[in-house]
Amino acid sequence: MTSPLLTVEGLRVSFPTRTRVVEAVRGIGFTVGREKVGLVGESGSGKSMTGRAIVGLVPPPGKVTAGRLMLGDVDVLRASARKMREVRGRRVSMVLQDPRFSLNPVLTVGAQIAESYRAHERVPRAKARDRALEMLRAVRIRDPERVHDAYPHELSGGMGQRVMIAMMLAPDPDLLIADEPTSALDATVQMQVLAILDDLVT
Repeated sequence: MTSPLLTVEGLRVSFPTRTRVVEAVRGIGFTVGREKVGLVGESGSGKSMTGRAIVGLVPPPGKVTAGRLMLGDVDVLRASARKMREVRGRRVSMVLQDPRFSLNPVLTVGAQIAESYRAHERVPRAKARDRALEMLRAVRIRDPERVHDAYPHELSGGMGQRVMIAMMLAPDPDLLIADEPTSALDATVQMQVLAILDDLVT
């Protein structure tokens, strides 16, 4: 039997305040294999924090505990910061809600995609550039050469989200977590972005 890509058992994420401890996630559990899984809940129910806990990006002073939190054979709660940097991108990537807060404003689109690829693959810059252009085509950007050389502020919201998807998928991760990737987009663009994800994530 194939081992799951992700195993979550009894996951809790809490934040201490001056007067009490606020639980953002309360004992959730699930497994994910090579499949598409949706996590459903109302606003503020802890969906985003669950994703951040899985990739080891819960901001301080947040505390993450779990019976088990495994990315394949990697114990997320016991892994070193260096190990988690290796895991993010190669094992798991996460597309956040709004690309305006995720893309680096002083680097071109192409440089950011290439950087995400070269963080896990020892390849020449020329090959990383080819990979960046390949990923821009994969997310259905009509003029990949122009967008490759553009800066994030020059992109529309939908274009920025496509770039984020391209960047997160460039290292070919085993698992992609998409945290409401269409929430900041209009209805037509939402459908386009979801169709791209559906095609690229198998």
